[in-house]
Amino acid sequence: MREHEVRVHRSDEEFARHEELAWKLAELATEDVPVDDDVAEMVVNRVLDNAAVSAASLLRAPVVAARSQALDHPVSRGGEGARIVGTTQTTSPEWAAWANGVAVRELDFHDTFLAAEYSHPGDNVPALVAVAQHVGCDGASLLRGIVTAYEVQVDLVRAISLHRHKIDHVAHLGPSVAAGLGTMLGLSTEVVHQAIGQALHTTTATRQSRKGAISTWKAYAPAFAGKVAVEAVDRAMRGQTSPAPVYEGEDGVVAWLLDGPDAVYRVPLPEPGEPRRAILDTYTKEHSAEYQAQAVIDLARRLHREHPALRDPANVERIVLHTSHHTHVVIGSGANDPQKYDPTASRETLDHSVPYIFAVALQDGGWHHVDSYARERAGRPDTVELWRKVSTVEDPEWTERYHASDPARKAFGARVEARLTDGTTVVDEIAVADAHPLGAHPFTREQYEAKLATLAAGVLTDAEVARFTDLARRLPELTAEEVRDLQVAAPEELLETVPLPAGLF
Repeated sequence: MREHEVRVHRSDEEFARHEELAWKLAELATEDVPVDDDVAEMVVNRVLDNAAVSAASLLRAPVVAARSQALDHPVSRGGEGARIVGTTQTTSPEWAAWANGVAVRELDFHDTFLAAEYSHPGDNVPALVAVAQHVGCDGASLLRGIVTAYEVQVDLVRAISLHRHKIDHVAHLGPSVAAGLGTMLGLSTEVVHQAIGQALHTTTATRQSRKGAISTWKAYAPAFAGKVAVEAVDRAMRGQTSPAPVYEGEDGVVAWLLDGPDAVYRVPLPEPGEPRRAILDTYTKEHSAEYQAQAVIDLARRLHREHPALRDPANVERIVLHTSHHTHVVIGSGANDPQKYDPTASRETLDHSVPYIFAVALQDGGWHHVDSYARERAGRPDTVELWRKVSTVEDPEWTERYHASDPARKAFGARVEARLTDGTTVVDEIAVADAHPLGAHPFTREQYEAKLATLAAGVLTDAEVARFTDLARRLPELTAEEVRDLQVAAPEELLETVPLPAGLF
């Protein structure tokens, strides 16, 4: 890897276009580099993972609304259209990217990469699949596009913090989708450069979508970035240009939205010809909760077994989770959001409340993507009493480990210190989630396929799960016709149990 320096340049300062970060990302996207076998295997895993969480969310209101919007848009004239998740119907690729992106994101249950910024790189996949289906790309081209998208997003996330300036993390997703589409479609560096600039310029929004009472927009934000990136690529292919230098300009993203005119970022990028392996540094979720809660759930279920007295709030004086700055201020008590302790809060808010998540996992000894968020579960009196005894504090060591570059030291866990009413103390800790590559039970292909089978139960037929699993396994070799079938479909009678909401379209 090499480091590319990013800093602000005055308008009257000579700054060659080939030194812009957007141009470097476009070069990355347009270089023909073979895909390593283990990288291809992981892409298959993540396609299965996305299908699993999409199936589980098909009847949820945000997904139904997004699907309804997509169904109201016909196939555009430039191709054969893209499949809408859960159905066999097609629409134009940007609307398929929208609907399918919401389905992937709704349950907060797919892959993650955490560094200077947060990300869910699997959010790239719906837009790329939609465009591949529309224009007739084969599996090998789709594979290469996904590999590029993961590489670009992970490289940006390693170096550039958005949340520090209250910018939502999807500002890294727009450029990565555009870059991935550039690879998949075989576009020129010039076209991809313009598309990346437009995608970034139109996907910078505030983090209020993940603050306080969190709304259904949390699921829509990455889908919006994917849809916008598809449209940006379309405009760039038609010869239209974008604001430049979009990162480094005097009135650009770095100068006014991030660290300011004196900022210097160093973005790690692959050397020319170097394999794109960033997807291997990402990790999926065993539990439907924000990633920084994954290890905490595993710690709680261990305490459930080993210290059953902690389940009863009458036995507990207080429970403190010592953890990283990010965990403390984003999903912990350091966010200063009273909603994180509110039994009537939305599912999206509870998903971002580690005190709630720890309390429920501690009492139940596990986590369920539906039952653990049920209104009656959140409102159970003994849970509310225990929940309000749980708090977080930042521990400098956990913060340092969160940002560590050494994978063996990098950690997203916590140390729990529980004080019981009899004066005894229980102390335990966990560094990474059990499903993490360095965890107690790392996910392999078997676990990804099991996750799909489990989450699809009652939603997809066994035959449909088997059909999709077979296609996903063969992704690198799929024909264009087979790629057009790379989407899960539920029985029509199941989808009809939830009415489609009416809107403008």
